[in-house]
Amino acid sequence: QVQLVESGGGLVQPGGSLRLSCAASGSGLSFYYMAWYRQAPGKQREFVARMYSGGSTNYVESVKGRFTISRDNAKNAAYLQMNGLKPEDTAVYYCYAVQNGAYSGYWGQGTQVIVSS
Repeated sequence: QVQLVESGGGLVQPGGSLRLSCAASGSGLSFYYMAWYRQAPGKQREFVARMYSGGSTNYVESVKGRFTISRDNAKNAAYLQMNGLKPEDTAVYYCYAVQNGAYSGYWGQGTQVIVSS
């Protein structure tokens, strides 16, 4: 069983920055990939960024050039550096991790990000 705990959300002004963290604990902490998703009020959860164990990354088009995903395998953690935040980035951000050889993954409980002046 794997537990994921996100932190780092909060209220920030447009143009500001936040760094989200995702800490993994439990057993089997060798992840094929770790990812971030977000869900805005009244909308479906959407993919934001993914980082594979080999280091390759994917981003949704709307955050390219502003967000950066990273991982610290020694700490079993993933991060999302968010720069140039816009009001449309307001959402609950969720960490998602898939273990090597698994068909589905684990979700964290989410952390709220509000971008507003």
